[in-house]
Amino acid sequence: MNVSTTGAVVTNAASTGIRIERALLKSLARRSDRPGLLYLSLWMPALVLTGALIWFTLGTAYVWGAVFVFGVVMSVPSYALSHETAHGTAFRTRWLNEAVFWFTSLLYGEEPLHRRYTHTNHHTYTWYVGRDSQMPFDTPLTFKGWLYDISGLSIHRFQFRVLWQLATKRYTPLMREVSPEAELPKMTRNARLFCLIYLGVVVLIASGYGWPLLWFYVLPRLIGGPIMLMFNIIQHAEMQENSPSIVDSTRTFRTNWLGRFLYLNMNNHVEHHLYPQVPFYALPRLHEAVADKTPEPDPGFWPTNLDLFWVVIRRSLGRGTKAAWIRQAPHMASAGGVQTNISKATMQ
Repeated sequence: MNVSTTGAVVTNAASTGIRIERALLKSLARRSDRPGLLYLSLWMPALVLTGALIWFTLGTAYVWGAVFVFGVVMSVPSYALSHETAHGTAFRTRWLNEAVFWFTSLLYGEEPLHRRYTHTNHHTYTWYVGRDSQMPFDTPLTFKGWLYDISGLSIHRFQFRVLWQLATKRYTPLMREVSPEAELPKMTRNARLFCLIYLGVVVLIASGYGWPLLWFYVLPRLIGGPIMLMFNIIQHAEMQENSPSIVDSTRTFRTNWLGRFLYLNMNNHVEHHLYPQVPFYALPRLHEAVADKTPEPDPGFWPTNLDLFWVVIRRSLGRGTKAAWIRQAPHMASAGGVQTNISKATMQ
């Protein structure tokens, strides 16, 4: 078991006490371009088809439903692909992985190298207070914190702040801690380019020439984005902080074929944290391989989010917070009253 100089345990399969055969892990971790290219060949037509809904409903009330559908189809995979390519596991060919990483990070809104290094830190110290650089909300989670996160206000504020800090070379201690020094100038270059692109979008929309960008990027990102954030929030919400066990800190949940497609099988989140070198297309097989060593997945996407919602509502009202359906750290379930703050968000 690896222990950092601060006493935090490096979180992974070894710290959790889960093992699978080396030959099986090697097979699962084998990289290929084919599944990623197949995914792109399905995602791009899905964007065209759902984008057509916007085009044909412009000028009617139905356009808002179309914007929502397109926004979900754009936002969830762009997040999931930027995450997978940050790991370098989406494609075997490096330039292809990096090209998709850069493009989906632009759609998602975060400078790619900052995303890669802070996410590496998140895996190294998963849900460790003061160590994990990707804790998006205060714990325990209240309704106010839930709404701030799900609405997108939190992530948009965080992404804008990071881009500005990188673009102006105002590197934070955390940035310097998790990123190689030689990568900081590259992060600044990328952030400045991102800022120029986003500024160009704003100028075009304000001048009246960029209405397609408004309807096919900005509004869908704002309106469909909360579904992406609902996928994200249940990864670790109500789970145990400061535990070396991924089983304690992380949640796997069931979802249907559409959820698995949009989220690149990342609903198998315990499995992903156990062995982050396993590509998205092998996660279902990894899930089967460790099924007898890990808890039952929580119920589907909507039941899991609904149970979390009722927990945070009751917590904010000072009532009992025992979850009805989802796994929950024992200290998160209380009979009533205000619970003491445990950690502050590191992504705000």
